[in-house]
Amino acid sequence: MAKIELQNIAHSYNPQSAEQNYALNPFNMTWADGGRYAILGPSGCGKTTMLNIMSGIVQPSEGKLLFDGLDVTNLSTSERNIAQVFQFPVIYGTMSVEQNLAFPLVCRNYEKPAIDAKVREVSEALGLQELLTKSASRLTADQKQLISLGRGLVRDDVAAVLMDEPLTVIDPDLKFRLRRQLKEINQKYRSTLIYVTHDQNEAMTFAENVIVMDAGRIVQVGTPKELFERPKTTFVGYFIGAPAMNFFRCERDGDYSLRFGGNTITTQTRLTELSASQLKLGIRSEYIKIVDTIGQNTIPARVQRVEDLGNHKLVSAVSNDLDIKVKVHRDTAIPAEQVHLDLPAENCCVYADEILVQN
Repeated sequence: MAKIELQNIAHSYNPQSAEQNYALNPFNMTWADGGRYAILGPSGCGKTTMLNIMSGIVQPSEGKLLFDGLDVTNLSTSERNIAQVFQFPVIYGTMSVEQNLAFPLVCRNYEKPAIDAKVREVSEALGLQELLTKSASRLTADQKQLISLGRGLVRDDVAAVLMDEPLTVIDPDLKFRLRRQLKEINQKYRSTLIYVTHDQNEAMTFAENVIVMDAGRIVQVGTPKELFERPKTTFVGYFIGAPAMNFFRCERDGDYSLRFGGNTITTQTRLTELSASQLKLGIRSEYIKIVDTIGQNTIPARVQRVEDLGNHKLVSAVSNDLDIKVKVHRDTAIPAEQVHLDLPAENCCVYADEILVQN
């Protein structure tokens, strides 16, 4: 495996245009050797372009790509020693499952005992051991994708395993098991795994660090906990979480206080020197509490709807024409109409012109 560095990397699919429109805006990033990453964002945001630049399928318009300090920007895909798994299965239909898994090792002249041992190990990890003698062309779509994953994982000498939405064709129960197995493989062999997805649940349950993208830009890099608790932009707050983060337009009302909808809320963010055209208060529905007594950070609200989500209830409320989502335990008693909502200061995020205020 390798440490991967992207230095001032950018890409445009029409670089000769007078007004250059970047599919991937200039950025710098380092992927640690043995790390487990997810690139997360909506369709068309540049996720696959970034992945294809690392594999060599796409040549960047600008910048350099380094593997363990070696400049590989102009090297071909085969010279980069990368394993890539695509969105839809890519198999050799005339071969058996065992032959498909062994093929990358056969091409590199591995000894047969080493090939057999590695194929057995990977097939057991992916639950393919009962299918090894079957023709790959006769398998289901999700079984074929398991073969694609296996071919990417069978080699120990690759710089990284790049996965472009590899679980799209796999059923939800198997997705959960495979994410767990990929994590175990990463922890056991310290394989560098980079996983592209538009599914926040996949990204947050798989990766140690998540790269959130929007419109060709990296908007935040962090652990799942950091992305959830302190989104750096309102876009991340909307994109991460179910439901999305609550946002309220507000005005400064003191050194640490904001006013919105006739309510004053105290935060832990210093606002004294803040000058912005637009302020927003953000708070996750999980952190808002339904309380019996009025306190410093409580606001009155009217219950409009309660949805049963199994272990939780999702309460939709309105306070002075502002919609508020509150997620509570299913056993929580919810008044029929009027409630008091507590917004803890430590969980309140302040955004100036859509960017998190940090001090």
